[in-house]
Amino acid sequence: MTELFGVPLPLFMGQLLIGLINGSFYAVLSLGLALIFGLLNIVNFAHGAFYMVGAFVAYLLLQWFGIGYWPSLILAPIIVGGFGMVVERFLLRPLHDLDHLYGLLLTFGLALILEGTFRHYYGVSGLPYTIPDALAGAQQLVVPAGVVGEEPLFIMALPNYRGWVIVASLLVCLTTWFLIERTKLGALMRAATENPDLVRAFGVNVPLLITLTYGLGVALAAFAGVLAAPIYSVNPIMGANIIIVVFAIVVIGGLGSILGAIASGFLLGVCEGLTRVFYPEGSSVVIFVVMAIVLIVRPAGLFGKAA
Repeated sequence: MTELFGVPLPLFMGQLLIGLINGSFYAVLSLGLALIFGLLNIVNFAHGAFYMVGAFVAYLLLQWFGIGYWPSLILAPIIVGGFGMVVERFLLRPLHDLDHLYGLLLTFGLALILEGTFRHYYGVSGLPYTIPDALAGAQQLVVPAGVVGEEPLFIMALPNYRGWVIVASLLVCLTTWFLIERTKLGALMRAATENPDLVRAFGVNVPLLITLTYGLGVALAAFAGVLAAPIYSVNPIMGANIIIVVFAIVVIGGLGSILGAIASGFLLGVCEGLTRVFYPEGSSVVIFVVMAIVLIVRPAGLFGKAA
């Protein structure tokens, strides 16, 4: 059997795929978290709960209204993003001029309320969400004969849905980056937080822009939740299990850095996956080890700007 770095190639590629899948969720969640913190200076500890709510909204749309995966992929982020806008307008906006700690405590309490509510009604065992028929099955990855030997080399089976998750996450991340960094709306969003008085002088509704920005960050978390539902099942603690890792990734990429959140999410997902191959015992802490090293060498993060 062909080996790579002393590891059987199918095992290596399998863990690489798992790392890319996890990295896809890390990237989308980190992007939403970085967007909210970078533009609004809100430490959104409810981000993992919104990720969970996105998965539950997709599940409930299917159970109550028969709305399948594809419409839910659009409807769930809109619904949860709208809920996030209400949270910003009535709960977070009164805390705007106070210390960041108040916003952190409020969002932490909101996360506990959301998780506790869904746990009360649905338990913690997890609810199945079916993969759409169009993405069922898998593709066989094979190296043709003559490239590495006389016989074709089977590498792995790539589930269609896992491949879709990677592609969809990458497209959403790049689209969001383009919106924030290369469009007039993104420029207004950034200006509204850096110099709100000047932007308001030009007749721009700054509070509305801030609300929309928070809603967009929450919608990204919900989008990741819908993508995760068929893979990890739907349960109330799915956000609590991932939010600490996502915060670490945002710190590594640079607090508030949009590009840093995307790149760090994918790279650290791969790093975590490959660690399971070479040193399985360290796979659960490798991201935090990387965070500690980055903070020592570059406190602003890999893509952050020094103060």
